[in-house]
Amino acid sequence: MPTSRPGRAPGARGERLAVIDPSTGEAFDEAPDQQPDIVDAAVDRAHKAWRDWRSDATVRSGALHAAADAVEAAGAELAPLLTREQGKPLAESYAEIDRTAARLRYFAELHPGPQPVTDGRPVRSEIRWRPLGPVAAIVPWNFPLQLASAKFAPALAAGNTMILKPSPYTPLATRLLGSVIAAALPADVLTVVTGREPLGACLASHPGIRHVTFTGSVPTGRAVAAGAAPSLARVTLELGGNDAAVLLEDVDVERIADRLFWAAFRNCGQVCMAVKRVYAPARIHSQVVEALAQRAKAAVVGPGLDPDSQLGPVNNAPQLARVERYTAQARADGARAVAGGHRLDRPGYFFAPTILTDVPPHSPVVTEEQFGPVLPVLPYTSLDEAVEAANGTGFGLGGSVWGTDLDRAEAVAGRLECGTAWINHHAELSLAQPFAGTKESGVGVAGGPWGLFGNLSPFVLHRPEET
Repeated sequence: MPTSRPGRAPGARGERLAVIDPSTGEAFDEAPDQQPDIVDAAVDRAHKAWRDWRSDATVRSGALHAAADAVEAAGAELAPLLTREQGKPLAESYAEIDRTAARLRYFAELHPGPQPVTDGRPVRSEIRWRPLGPVAAIVPWNFPLQLASAKFAPALAAGNTMILKPSPYTPLATRLLGSVIAAALPADVLTVVTGREPLGACLASHPGIRHVTFTGSVPTGRAVAAGAAPSLARVTLELGGNDAAVLLEDVDVERIADRLFWAAFRNCGQVCMAVKRVYAPARIHSQVVEALAQRAKAAVVGPGLDPDSQLGPVNNAPQLARVERYTAQARADGARAVAGGHRLDRPGYFFAPTILTDVPPHSPVVTEEQFGPVLPVLPYTSLDEAVEAANGTGFGLGGSVWGTDLDRAEAVAGRLECGTAWINHHAELSLAQPFAGTKESGVGVAGGPWGLFGNLSPFVLHRPEET
C-alpha cells in the first residue's frame, strides 16, 4: 500500500501555467500548475484502481482497443492543439496521433502467458507474470503524445496503473489525450498531472510508485534515478543522443541527400534519434555540404498550422537560446554556416535550418546534443577515424551508415556504439522492436515485448509432479 511522504506542506491551490505558442512567442492558453501535495492522493487512487485493473487481461485488451478508437476519433481536436503548443507541422501532429493509437492496439494484443520450466527435477515449475502496481511517466515536449503512449500503453497492458506528467511546455494535448483515453478505461487507471517542478521530482520519488519511466536530459535522468532509489523503484531512462551518420566512399550523395536531410531536421531537429553529426569522406565532403545546404535553403519554415510549412519553430525560448549559443560558439571556433546560422526575423522561436562546415571536432555542436535545426558536417580521411569519432561521445542512442555496398555498410554499422544502427536511413522504429541506448543515452529497454516485460515482475510457482 502506498504511503504518504511525511512533513510535506500543501501547495497553493488554483495556480495556472501559461502555455506558449512557439510560432508567436505568446501565451494562447493555460493549464493547471498542480502542486506536489496532489501526488499522495493521485497515487492512492491509482493503487485502488490497480486492484481490479490487474485482474483480467481480456478486459484490459478490450479497453485499450476502445481507447485507440477514441484517440483516432479525437484526432481533429488533438492535432491542432498539439501543433499549437509544440510547433510541429499539422501533418506531423496527425502522424503522432496515429502512432499513439497504433501503439495502444499493439500492446493490447500482447498477453504473456505462463512459461513452464523443465530442469529434470520431479517438480513442475512455472513462470507467471505480475504487474508492478502504480507507475509514473515523465514525458518531454518534443513528442508529447507519442512518447506518453510509449510509456502508458505497455504499462497499462501489463496491468499497472499510471500517473503521467507531461512537460510544462506541452501540457494541453496530453491533458486532452488523458481525458479521451480515460473515458474508455476504469476511473484512475490513467491520471494526467500538469505543473512545474518539483511536481515531477515528487512523483518520481513517491514511495507508492513502483516504476518510473522518463525521457529527457542526462542531468534530469540522474535526478529521477536518485529520487527513485530510496524506494528501490524500477527506472527506465531514455536520455537523448548525439547520433552520427557515417557516409562511405561509395555513397550516392544525390540519392540519399533528401533522406539524410530529413533524418536531421524532422520536427525542427528536436528528435532524440535525429542525425546530429555527419561524417563524410574528405573527397566528397564539399558535395555533401552543398547537397544538404540546398535542401536547408529550400525548406519552408513557418507556423505548424500553415499547410505549406515543412519545419516549424523551436519549441521554447530556452531551447532556442541553446541552439543560438551552440551555433555562435561553432562560428567562433571557425565554423562556417553555408545555410542558415541565424534566428529568423519574425515573431516566435524560428531558427533558419543550418548546415555548418569547417567545424572543429571539439566544438559543443559536435560533442553535445544541440536538439535543434543545426547540423555539422565533418570530413574524414580514414574509415577508422570516422568510426572512432562517431563513437567518441558519452551518448549511444542511434547511428547510421550510408553507402551502396550494403555488406560493407553493415560491417561498419556493427562497429557503432549505440542501441540501434540503420543503413541508408535513420530513426525509423517498429512498434515490435526494442528501443534502448548505451552509455549515457539511457537505462532499461522500451518497445515491443521488452517494453511490456519491463512493466512486469516474474513470479515462479513450484509444485510436485502428481504421483
